[in-house]
Amino acid sequence: MSEQDNKDHAQARMRELDQVRAELARLTAGHKVLELGCGHGMPGEATVPGATCVVATGPMDLPAELGGFDAVFMGFAWSQLKRDEQEPFLKQLRARMGKDVLLVLLDETYVEGCSPTIARTDAQGNTYHVAAGPDGGQVELPKSYPTDSTLRKRLGNAAREIKIQRWDYHWLLSARLK
Repeated sequence: MSEQDNKDHAQARMRELDQVRAELARLTAGHKVLELGCGHGMPGEATVPGATCVVATGPMDLPAELGGFDAVFMGFAWSQLKRDEQEPFLKQLRARMGKDVLLVLLDETYVEGCSPTIARTDAQGNTYHVAAGPDGGQVELPKSYPTDSTLRKRLGNAAREIKIQRWDYHWLLSARLK
């Protein structure tokens, strides 16, 4: 891919992200939002513009006490959870947040020639891409590009009213915890 193609994709991605943020603002308007995994995106009000309050946390381990929040947002982190981590994470989230809490997930759609290439798939079906490590070497990181049916299947036991919106470069899922 040429340097110009990369610039064009980056510009299109940013324009689309404006549309995604507008939808995110609509979904979270008036909510007190706990943002999880904010190390993967832009934390706080820039990410969740419609919220009345945003508390962002980087680690995926949830604090023991999460009272007062009526929404959870996780941007660009779901795709980095391995399959065997997803159900325990959702179970922990439901146990700590309670039912009827709004769950919003935002992540990337695979775009040929633009998205990181999947380097391998393990025996459990987890996919990985290769990235530059902190020491300059290469590291293998979990990265998935789930289909709508995979998302519904993964979240079906933990959430209801699952709605998925897709754009060229992003997807956004909203649901209510059971």
